[in-house]
Amino acid sequence: MTMFHRKFPQKFLRKFLTVLPVLGAAAIFLMVLSPAVEAQTASAEARYNRGRELMVREDWYAAAESFLECLKLNAAHAEGTAALAECYYELGEFDQALVWVRKARSLSRSNMALANLEAFTLIALGQLDASSAVITEVLRREPYNKEALFAAAELDVAKGHTGDALKTYREVVRRFPDDRRVLVSLALVLGVLGDTAGARSSIERALILHSGDYRVYYYAAYLDSQAESLPQAIAYAEEALSLRPGYAPARSLLASLRYRAGQYEEAARLADEAIATDRNDTGAWYLKAMAYSRLGRSAEAIRILSTATTIGPVGGGDDEFVRTALEDLLINTTKVEDPGRERWAGWHFSRAREYRSRNLGEQALFEYRRGLVLNPYAAERRDYAELLRIRGYPSRYLEELKFMKDLGLDKFSQNEVRAINDAIEAYDSLLTGALVRRWSVEDAELARRHWKVAVFSVAAQSAFYHADAGKVASSYIRDLLVHDRNITAMNLPVEQSSFSQAFRTAREAGADYFLVLTLSENERDLSVKGELFVGRTGTPAGTFYTYRTGADRLRNASRGMVEQLAAALPFRGELLRRRAQAGLIDKGKADGVTVGAVYEVVKKGRPAIRNEGIALEYVPGDVAGTLVIDRVDEEVSSGVLTRNGFFDRIETGDEIILQKEKTEIPVPAEQTANPELRTLLRTLR
Repeated sequence: MTMFHRKFPQKFLRKFLTVLPVLGAAAIFLMVLSPAVEAQTASAEARYNRGRELMVREDWYAAAESFLECLKLNAAHAEGTAALAECYYELGEFDQALVWVRKARSLSRSNMALANLEAFTLIALGQLDASSAVITEVLRREPYNKEALFAAAELDVAKGHTGDALKTYREVVRRFPDDRRVLVSLALVLGVLGDTAGARSSIERALILHSGDYRVYYYAAYLDSQAESLPQAIAYAEEALSLRPGYAPARSLLASLRYRAGQYEEAARLADEAIATDRNDTGAWYLKAMAYSRLGRSAEAIRILSTATTIGPVGGGDDEFVRTALEDLLINTTKVEDPGRERWAGWHFSRAREYRSRNLGEQALFEYRRGLVLNPYAAERRDYAELLRIRGYPSRYLEELKFMKDLGLDKFSQNEVRAINDAIEAYDSLLTGALVRRWSVEDAELARRHWKVAVFSVAAQSAFYHADAGKVASSYIRDLLVHDRNITAMNLPVEQSSFSQAFRTAREAGADYFLVLTLSENERDLSVKGELFVGRTGTPAGTFYTYRTGADRLRNASRGMVEQLAAALPFRGELLRRRAQAGLIDKGKADGVTVGAVYEVVKKGRPAIRNEGIALEYVPGDVAGTLVIDRVDEEVSSGVLTRNGFFDRIETGDEIILQKEKTEIPVPAEQTANPELRTLLRTLR
């Protein structure tokens, strides 16, 4: 018996001979399949390579398509997965980029480049703590990983810690002195921090070392635009376009620069080029309309802006600046009866009804007021009045009904007219016992406001995405201040050529304070900085910040600015009437007065605005007494007067003042982040 038979008994030999044909067939199948697998792998690799070529050309849409085809053929293709994540990042689809980069990291766990891409994506999504954890892990493994240091700097910028970002960029420059990206990043951060000379030095070095890179010229143009060096900025933007014809960001920047330089026809021509390339470019439509407006072609500007509200990736009305600029043009250049006014007022009334249905009263009031500015004769004034009644303002309700009656009730049916007249009669009777009637106060006495504030946009502080964005926001905020009972929003030109001109305008008009607004924005976020100055001296009084993201960010940021300003100004009223020890003041529930509140009574004309900061100054001898509130009505309040000293010096017309020690509330770092800087750094790759 052979060795083979001794090791393999007969029964095992029979089983082996039985399965041998199966094994042979499997071997033959694998031999046939192998070329097909190899062909599929080769095809996936070809699509990947094609995608990489398209990425070099920055054709992100086509590149993403190639990588998706690659992954259909080979779902475990780690490089293709990573490249697809990068494409989505460049397209601004950060949630999708995060999905793919995390999948890529699961396929290549030790790849630090993927970890850095995840960190950048998390920063873009606003998930700053999660990004910090990723960056910390990368730098723990590789302390001088350049991309991780870039991510750390961008994280600091997103947190509003621009000074810390500057330190990081300087460290990276020390290690990589010729790197294009770090030189430009350093220049951008220095520019934001106001170090114009440092920014100029860094960008000039980048221009010398990378003279053929169109991107360096683009960022140089941006920096000069921020420094108001418009001729040089225009030259750099044109050089970027000569190196990369059709480069959309440079063309958009050049159009904005032409506009700011007063070359409105050329700005409109460049906007037309952008529209011809992408009809959904609402920024180009907006700029063209603003240029036409400057040329005195208001009707055409209105038509262009109306068109712009119907286009865009998310549908009409998505760009707040387009809509707000349109409404400003309608208000300032058309008659009240213009159909365009009625249309856009209707848009606001529709939103107001939606907010009312969700019990969002303040939001609804805002929309009604904006709509009524456009169309004061609208029948929706009755709905606005009803909302005031529901919110506990019967006097204002009655006032609106009487105003409607004075305008004429021809818009209403007979039943509605009867109901309005009945309501006027009923509330006239109901308010018989109101303080204003018991004390015989005239409406004119309640119309006085105690702070005069001018709102300005200085030309040098120009936003990046929307030309004249500061002017649009300033007009918007001034309109909102009209509804503050304590502040007179002065009717002065919001656009000023310089700070000195703004100071002169405010001082000569007798403003108590003037507010200079600076706006920074990107495609998702908006930040407004308001610097308040004393009208008499031009010295700083206070600084306010608002930061909003998502839908309605211009509206919400503007409302936030108004609320901060109103809260910062001291309570100030007037003693309207006095009867023995009882006094009536021109502030009530609508102004935050409550029963038991104690106010100082200061001799008329004695309080003076402090030379610096937000406060009123007067000596103790100017305080004639105190007022303790015992009854609060909608617009007025009454209380008990107590004199200071032996002699009673309290007189009608004296000022009622409450000054509290204001605790400085730190602004959250995220709210001071510069949206423009964040976007510029993110796209600098």
